Amino acid sequence: MQERISREQMLKKIRQALIEKTEPHFPSLDWDKNVYTPAIGEGPEEQFALAFTKIGGHFTFCENEIDCIEQLIQIAQSKGWKKFYCWEKPLQYLLKQAAFPYTTEDREFPEGMVGITTCEALVSRLGSVIVSSGIGSGRRLFVAPTFHVIIARTSQLVPDLKDAFYLIQEKYGQQIPSMIAALSGPSRTADIEKTLVTPAHGPEEIHVLLIDEPHSR
Repeated sequence: MQERISREQMLKKIRQALIEKTEPHFPSLDWDKNVYTPAIGEGPEEQFALAFTKIGGHFTFCENEIDCIEQLIQIAQSKGWKKFYCWEKPLQYLLKQAAFPYTTEDREFPEGMVGITTCEALVSRLGSVIVSSGIGSGRRLFVAPTFHVIIARTSQLVPDLKDAFYLIQEKYGQQIPSMIAALSGPSRTADIEKTLVTPAHGPEEIHVLLIDEPHSR
């Protein structure tokens, strides 16, 4: 009985607090103001590259689409990559132009495979890559590959997470994808004997090839 009374009293206090809202303790404080100030002369590309590599990612700046494919070939040769998976039509078209080998197989995922995808946005401040199930790669190609290559464009660079969500809302309207995730380098954990393990799951390496679009600056 006492437990029931205590619960009702607590709920009553919560309802009362919601009805009679207190004045803010710091009325002059602008909670929407961005407290992060980038270094002078540091563009969004540099911001993203620094933050992304700091958390274990690999970044390559590409002057155009042709340079992107050439950089991808160089990386693949240096890493000894052999098996490439690509499910997105625009990327397939780009790879076909350079006769770059890839498969659209979606059942077997062998060790050492490379997944090639696009993304929704790149968050400069955090070095995070925003992906979603709305992309042609679905969900699996973000977690199944041993190595993940993301081909992005400078028009997808945004300062912060809220800006990335604006982009997604603008793109999908009311049909927001069921899965939206931020990839911040290879996954890691220290849960096992307090020893850092990378990757904990998903790709061993994440590479971002950023294609320059001068008109987007």
